[in-house]
Amino acid sequence: MELDIITGTAHPALAKAVAACLGRELSRTVIRRFADGEIDLQIGPNVRRHHAVIIQPTPPPAENWLELILLIDAVRRSSAAEISVVMPYMGYARQDRKDAPRKPISAACLPNLLIRSGANRILTIDVHASQTQGVIDEPFDNLYFTASLLAELGPRDWRRTVLVSPDAGGIARCRALAKKLGCPVAMIDKRRARANESEVMNVVGAVRGREAVVVDDLVDTAGSLVHGAKALLEKGAHKVSACCTHAVLSPKSMSRLADAPLDALVVSDTIAIPPSKRRRIGTKLRVASCAPMLGEAILRIHSGESLSVLFNESLDDLARHSS
Repeated sequence: MELDIITGTAHPALAKAVAACLGRELSRTVIRRFADGEIDLQIGPNVRRHHAVIIQPTPPPAENWLELILLIDAVRRSSAAEISVVMPYMGYARQDRKDAPRKPISAACLPNLLIRSGANRILTIDVHASQTQGVIDEPFDNLYFTASLLAELGPRDWRRTVLVSPDAGGIARCRALAKKLGCPVAMIDKRRARANESEVMNVVGAVRGREAVVVDDLVDTAGSLVHGAKALLEKGAHKVSACCTHAVLSPKSMSRLADAPLDALVVSDTIAIPPSKRRRIGTKLRVASCAPMLGEAILRIHSGESLSVLFNESLDDLARHSS
Protein backbone atom coordinates (compact mmCIF):
# COMPACT_ATOMS: atom_id res chain seq x y z
CA MET A 1 0.00 0.00 0.00
CA GLU A 2 1.34 3.44 -0.94
CA LEU A 3 2.03 5.93 1.85
CA ASP A 4 1.09 9.61 1.50
CA ILE A 5 2.15 12.29 4.02
CA ILE A 6 -0.31 15.18 4.12
CA THR A 7 -0.34 18.29 6.28
CA GLY A 8 -2.33 21.43 6.94
CA THR A 9 -1.14 24.89 7.89
CA ALA A 10 -0.68 24.37 11.65
CA HIS A 11 2.97 23.21 11.47
CA PRO A 12 4.20 22.43 7.92
CA ALA A 13 7.86 22.60 9.00
CA LEU A 14 7.39 19.63 11.36
CA ALA A 15 5.48 17.66 8.73
CA LYS A 16 8.28 18.29 6.23
CA ALA A 17 10.86 17.10 8.77
CA VAL A 18 8.85 13.93 9.44
CA ALA A 19 8.56 13.25 5.70
CA ALA A 20 12.33 13.72 5.37
CA CYS A 21 12.91 11.15 8.12
CA LEU A 22 10.85 8.74 6.00
CA GLY A 23 12.76 9.63 2.83
CA ARG A 24 9.63 11.10 1.27
CA GLU A 25 8.20 14.37 0.06
CA LEU A 26 5.03 15.92 1.46
CA SER A 27 2.00 15.36 -0.72
CA ARG A 28 0.92 18.61 -2.36
CA THR A 29 -2.10 20.15 -0.64
CA VAL A 30 -3.66 23.45 -1.62
CA ILE A 31 -5.25 25.36 1.27
CA ARG A 32 -6.80 28.74 0.56
CA ARG A 33 -9.48 31.02 1.94
CA PHE A 34 -12.71 32.09 0.38
CA ALA A 35 -13.53 35.79 0.48
CA ASP A 36 -15.54 35.32 3.69
CA GLY A 37 -12.68 33.48 5.42
CA GLU A 38 -13.95 29.90 5.03
CA ILE A 39 -11.35 27.19 4.37
CA ASP A 40 -10.99 25.88 0.82
CA LEU A 41 -8.66 22.91 0.43
CA GLN A 42 -7.77 20.25 -2.10
CA ILE A 43 -5.52 17.18 -1.88
CA GLY A 44 -3.16 17.18 -4.86
CA PRO A 45 -2.16 13.55 -5.59
CA ASN A 46 -4.34 10.53 -6.13
CA VAL A 47 -4.73 8.73 -2.75
CA ARG A 48 -7.13 5.98 -3.86
CA ARG A 49 -6.35 2.77 -1.94
CA HIS A 50 -3.38 4.49 -0.28
CA HIS A 51 -2.50 4.91 3.42
CA ALA A 52 -2.94 8.62 4.06
CA VAL A 53 -1.12 10.06 7.08
CA ILE A 54 -2.30 13.53 8.06
CA ILE A 55 0.08 15.46 10.33
CA GLN A 56 -1.57 18.37 12.12
CA PRO A 57 -1.14 19.62 15.71
CA THR A 58 -4.22 21.37 17.07
CA PRO A 59 -3.20 24.31 19.28
CA PRO A 60 -5.38 27.44 19.17
CA PRO A 61 -6.95 28.80 17.05
CA ALA A 62 -9.72 26.21 16.87
CA GLU A 63 -9.57 26.41 13.06
CA ASN A 64 -6.65 23.97 13.25
CA TRP A 65 -9.22 21.37 14.33
CA LEU A 66 -11.59 22.36 11.54
CA GLU A 67 -8.82 22.20 8.96
CA LEU A 68 -7.89 18.72 10.20
CA ILE A 69 -11.50 17.51 9.95
CA LEU A 70 -11.77 18.84 6.40
CA LEU A 71 -8.48 17.16 5.42
CA ILE A 72 -9.79 13.84 6.74
CA ASP A 73 -13.06 14.29 4.86
CA ALA A 74 -11.25 15.15 1.62
CA VAL A 75 -9.02 12.07 1.89
CA ARG A 76 -11.95 9.80 2.78
CA ARG A 77 -13.97 11.04 -0.20
CA SER A 78 -10.88 10.36 -2.36
CA SER A 79 -11.13 6.64 -1.44
CA ALA A 80 -8.01 6.31 0.73
CA ALA A 81 -7.78 2.79 2.14
CA GLU A 82 -6.57 3.93 5.57
CA ILE A 83 -6.39 7.32 7.29
CA SER A 84 -4.01 7.88 10.20
CA VAL A 85 -4.12 11.20 12.06
CA VAL A 86 -0.80 12.24 13.61
CA MET A 87 -1.59 14.98 16.10
CA PRO A 88 1.72 15.80 17.85
CA TYR A 89 -0.10 18.17 20.20
CA MET A 90 -3.78 17.62 20.97
CA GLY A 91 -5.49 20.86 21.84
CA TYR A 92 -8.46 20.90 24.23
CA ALA A 93 -7.06 17.79 25.96
CA ARG A 94 -7.05 19.56 29.33
CA GLN A 95 -10.86 19.60 29.33
CA ASP A 96 -10.98 15.89 30.14
CA ARG A 97 -13.71 15.76 32.77
CA LYS A 98 -16.98 17.43 33.66
CA ASP A 99 -15.80 19.49 36.62
CA ALA A 100 -18.87 21.74 36.78
CA PRO A 101 -22.51 21.52 35.64
CA ARG A 102 -23.37 22.00 31.96
CA LYS A 103 -19.79 21.87 30.66
CA PRO A 104 -18.46 19.84 27.69
CA ILE A 105 -15.78 17.17 27.80
CA SER A 106 -13.78 18.47 24.86
CA ALA A 107 -11.10 15.78 25.15
CA ALA A 108 -13.79 13.22 24.24
CA CYS A 109 -15.85 15.27 21.80
CA LEU A 110 -13.11 16.31 19.40
CA PRO A 111 -11.30 12.95 18.87
CA ASN A 112 -14.69 11.39 18.17
CA LEU A 113 -15.29 14.03 15.50
CA LEU A 114 -12.07 12.88 13.80
CA ILE A 115 -13.21 9.25 13.80
CA ARG A 116 -16.68 10.13 12.52
CA SER A 117 -15.06 12.16 9.76
CA GLY A 118 -13.22 9.05 8.57
CA ALA A 119 -9.98 8.66 10.56
CA ASN A 120 -8.98 5.06 11.38
CA ARG A 121 -6.27 5.84 13.95
CA ILE A 122 -4.98 8.71 16.08
CA LEU A 123 -1.36 9.14 17.17
CA THR A 124 -0.34 11.79 19.72
CA ILE A 125 2.65 12.71 21.87
CA ASP A 126 2.32 13.12 25.65
CA VAL A 127 -1.44 13.66 25.69
CA HIS A 128 -2.47 15.61 28.79
CA ALA A 129 -4.57 12.81 30.34
CA SER A 130 -3.87 9.18 29.46
CA GLN A 131 -7.55 8.25 29.83
CA THR A 132 -8.20 10.26 26.66
CA GLN A 133 -7.01 7.17 24.75
CA GLY A 134 -10.21 5.43 25.82
CA VAL A 135 -12.68 7.94 24.38
CA ILE A 136 -12.75 6.33 20.91
CA ASP A 137 -13.14 2.73 19.77
CA GLU A 138 -10.42 3.02 17.11
CA PRO A 139 -6.68 2.76 17.91
CA PHE A 140 -5.39 5.79 19.85
CA ASP A 141 -1.62 5.64 20.40
CA ASN A 142 0.25 8.03 22.68
CA LEU A 143 4.04 8.35 22.43
CA TYR A 144 6.22 9.53 25.32
CA PHE A 145 8.83 12.17 24.53
CA THR A 146 10.09 13.17 27.98
CA ALA A 147 13.19 10.97 27.79
CA SER A 148 14.29 12.81 24.65
CA LEU A 149 13.84 16.13 26.46
CA LEU A 150 15.92 14.92 29.39
CA ALA A 151 18.64 13.78 26.98
CA GLU A 152 18.76 17.34 25.61
CA LEU A 153 19.98 18.50 29.04
CA GLY A 154 23.18 16.55 28.45
CA PRO A 155 24.94 13.71 30.30
CA ARG A 156 24.68 13.77 34.08
CA ASP A 157 24.70 11.55 37.13
CA TRP A 158 20.98 11.06 37.61
CA ARG A 159 21.56 9.83 41.17
CA ARG A 160 22.44 13.44 42.05
CA THR A 161 19.35 14.78 40.29
CA VAL A 162 15.74 14.88 41.44
CA LEU A 163 12.78 14.75 39.05
CA VAL A 164 10.00 17.07 40.15
CA SER A 165 6.32 16.78 39.32
CA PRO A 166 4.56 20.17 39.25
CA ASP A 167 1.41 18.63 40.76
CA ALA A 168 -0.09 15.38 42.02
CA GLY A 169 -1.40 14.50 38.55
CA GLY A 170 2.09 14.17 37.08
CA ILE A 171 3.69 12.11 39.84
CA ALA A 172 3.13 8.78 38.04
CA ARG A 173 5.04 10.08 35.00
CA CYS A 174 7.95 11.18 37.19
CA ARG A 175 8.05 7.89 39.09
CA ALA A 176 8.25 5.85 35.88
CA LEU A 177 11.18 7.95 34.64
CA ALA A 178 12.92 8.02 38.01
CA LYS A 179 12.72 4.24 38.37
CA LYS A 180 14.59 3.78 35.10
CA LEU A 181 17.17 6.49 35.84
CA GLY A 182 17.71 5.61 39.51
CA CYS A 183 16.95 9.07 40.85
CA PRO A 184 14.57 10.37 43.55
CA VAL A 185 11.25 12.13 42.96
CA ALA A 186 9.75 15.27 44.49
CA MET A 187 6.45 17.08 44.03
CA ILE A 188 5.23 20.64 44.25
CA ASP A 189 2.03 20.93 46.23
CA LYS A 190 0.11 24.06 45.25
CA ARG A 191 -2.38 25.47 47.74
CA ARG A 192 -4.56 28.59 47.91
CA ALA A 193 -5.53 29.50 51.44
CA ARG A 194 -8.26 31.88 50.22
CA ALA A 195 -9.68 33.09 46.93
CA ASN A 196 -7.63 35.79 45.20
CA GLU A 197 -4.56 34.99 47.31
CA SER A 198 -1.28 33.87 45.79
CA GLU A 199 -0.56 30.18 45.54
CA VAL A 200 1.59 28.69 48.28
CA MET A 201 4.19 26.30 46.86
CA ASN A 202 5.12 23.44 49.19
CA VAL A 203 7.90 21.12 48.06
CA VAL A 204 7.34 17.48 49.00
CA GLY A 205 10.59 15.51 48.87
CA ALA A 206 14.32 16.09 49.35
CA VAL A 207 15.85 18.53 46.85
CA ARG A 208 18.67 20.16 48.83
CA GLY A 209 22.03 19.98 47.05
CA ARG A 210 20.55 18.41 43.92
CA GLU A 211 19.70 19.66 40.46
CA ALA A 212 15.91 19.72 40.23
CA VAL A 213 14.34 18.93 36.86
CA VAL A 214 10.65 19.80 36.59
CA VAL A 215 8.84 17.42 34.23
CA ASP A 216 5.49 18.41 32.72
CA ASP A 217 3.51 17.74 29.57
CA LEU A 218 3.21 21.42 28.63
CA VAL A 219 4.13 24.99 29.52
CA ASP A 220 1.35 27.53 28.97
CA THR A 221 1.35 30.71 31.10
CA ALA A 222 4.44 29.46 32.99
CA GLY A 223 3.13 30.91 36.26
CA SER A 224 3.24 27.64 38.20
CA LEU A 225 6.57 26.67 36.62
CA VAL A 226 8.28 29.91 37.63
CA HIS A 227 6.85 29.92 41.16
CA GLY A 228 7.76 26.26 41.53
CA ALA A 229 11.35 26.94 40.42
CA LYS A 230 11.67 29.66 43.05
CA ALA A 231 10.29 27.32 45.74
CA LEU A 232 12.79 24.59 44.78
CA LEU A 233 15.71 27.02 45.02
CA GLU A 234 14.46 28.22 48.40
CA LYS A 235 14.46 24.59 49.56
CA GLY A 236 18.12 24.24 48.63
CA ALA A 237 18.09 22.89 45.09
CA HIS A 238 21.46 23.47 43.41
CA LYS A 239 19.78 24.65 40.19
CA VAL A 240 16.47 24.12 38.39
CA SER A 241 15.74 23.06 34.83
CA ALA A 242 12.44 22.15 33.21
CA CYS A 243 11.39 19.68 30.52
CA CYS A 244 7.93 20.40 29.07
CA THR A 245 6.87 18.57 25.91
CA HIS A 246 4.42 21.07 24.44
CA ALA A 247 5.42 24.73 24.16
CA VAL A 248 1.98 26.35 24.26
CA LEU A 249 3.63 29.59 25.47
CA SER A 250 0.66 31.93 25.80
CA PRO A 251 1.51 35.67 25.82
CA LYS A 252 1.86 35.92 29.61
CA SER A 253 4.63 33.33 29.59
CA MET A 254 7.16 35.38 27.64
CA SER A 255 8.27 37.84 30.31
CA ARG A 256 7.92 35.23 33.06
CA LEU A 257 10.23 32.76 31.32
CA ALA A 258 12.73 35.43 30.30
CA ASP A 259 13.22 36.34 33.97
CA ALA A 260 12.69 32.84 35.41
CA PRO A 261 15.41 31.29 37.61
CA LEU A 262 15.72 28.34 35.23
CA ASP A 263 19.04 26.99 34.02
CA ALA A 264 17.30 25.50 30.96
CA LEU A 265 13.83 25.05 29.54
CA VAL A 266 13.66 22.11 27.13
CA VAL A 267 10.60 21.73 24.92
CA SER A 268 9.71 19.84 21.75
CA ASP A 269 8.58 21.15 18.37
CA THR A 270 5.10 19.60 18.54
CA ILE A 271 3.84 23.20 18.28
CA ALA A 272 5.46 25.76 16.00
CA ILE A 273 7.47 28.28 18.06
CA PRO A 274 7.79 31.64 16.26
CA PRO A 275 11.29 33.19 16.21
CA SER A 276 9.95 36.17 18.18
CA LYS A 277 9.06 33.90 21.11
CA ARG A 278 12.44 32.18 20.97
CA ARG A 279 14.20 35.53 21.12
CA ARG A 280 12.13 36.77 24.05
CA ILE A 281 12.78 33.66 26.17
CA GLY A 282 16.46 33.68 25.31
CA THR A 283 19.23 31.11 25.35
CA LYS A 284 17.72 29.03 28.17
CA LEU A 285 15.16 27.70 25.65
CA ARG A 286 16.20 24.47 23.93
CA VAL A 287 14.06 22.64 21.37
CA ALA A 288 14.27 18.88 20.74
CA SER A 289 12.68 17.67 17.51
CA CYS A 290 10.02 14.97 17.68
CA ALA A 291 10.26 14.34 13.91
CA PRO A 292 12.49 11.21 14.14
CA MET A 293 10.16 9.58 16.70
CA LEU A 294 7.07 10.40 14.65
CA GLY A 295 8.73 9.13 11.49
CA GLU A 296 9.60 5.84 13.14
CA ALA A 297 6.06 5.51 14.55
CA ILE A 298 4.47 6.17 11.15
CA LEU A 299 6.75 3.60 9.51
CA ARG A 300 5.81 1.01 12.13
CA ILE A 301 2.09 1.72 11.79
CA HIS A 302 2.32 1.49 7.99
CA SER A 303 4.21 -1.82 8.07
CA GLY A 304 2.10 -3.34 10.86
CA GLU A 305 4.91 -3.41 13.44
CA SER A 306 4.59 -2.80 17.17
CA LEU A 307 4.94 0.70 18.61
CA SER A 308 5.77 -0.54 22.11
CA VAL A 309 9.52 -0.51 21.45
CA LEU A 310 9.34 3.29 21.09
CA PHE A 311 7.95 3.63 24.61
CA ASN A 312 11.19 2.47 26.23
CA GLU A 313 13.89 2.84 23.58
CA SER A 314 14.78 6.49 24.23
CA LEU A 315 14.62 6.00 28.00
CA ASP A 316 16.96 3.00 27.80
CA ASP A 317 19.39 5.07 25.72
CA LEU A 318 19.24 7.90 28.26
CA ALA A 319 19.98 5.55 31.17
CA ARG A 320 22.90 3.91 29.30
CA HIS A 321 24.54 7.24 28.47
CA SER A 322 24.26 8.78 31.92
CA SER A 323 27.56 10.00 33.33
